[in-house]
Amino acid sequence: MEGSVSYRQALTKAMAMCSQSERCEFDIVAKLRLWELSEVEISTAIKYLIKEKFLNNERYVRFYVNDKLRFNKWGKIKLSYMLRQKQISEVLIKSAISEINADNYAQILHELLKAKVKSVKGTSNYERKAKLAVFAQSHGFEAELSFRIAGQLIGNDTFER
Repeated sequence: MEGSVSYRQALTKAMAMCSQSERCEFDIVAKLRLWELSEVEISTAIKYLIKEKFLNNERYVRFYVNDKLRFNKWGKIKLSYMLRQKQISEVLIKSAISEINADNYAQILHELLKAKVKSVKGTSNYERKAKLAVFAQSHGFEAELSFRIAGQLIGNDTFER
């Protein structure tokens, strides 16, 4: 349905999209622009979708953080970054991130690294631990937590000179 669409068709499609899964305002605005609606029509549609509770950025952020943490194994840093890309307010991001259970968060990272540790190659435990921690950080987990859990899985060999 790319290209020019009537306002009514676009609003109906947007309502259907929001009904199927949580969407943020940024995603819907992008879709409405793709359908070549005017900025006035986009603004009117967004107001309507918010008023009728099809769109709610706070609800979206909570679902997004929960789903991406559980299914994609993304850390807090990556979650924050991706939400900023969708122009979500910093207040909503910090609120949703602060609700993450610390023990559950560490357990998710532990499981991610436990699955990865088998394939990590290195000449020493120190090198393997570093590679594992870098992998965790690439998923958006904090450096301190990444190194601590990598150390638990590999061992705490110190660098030998």
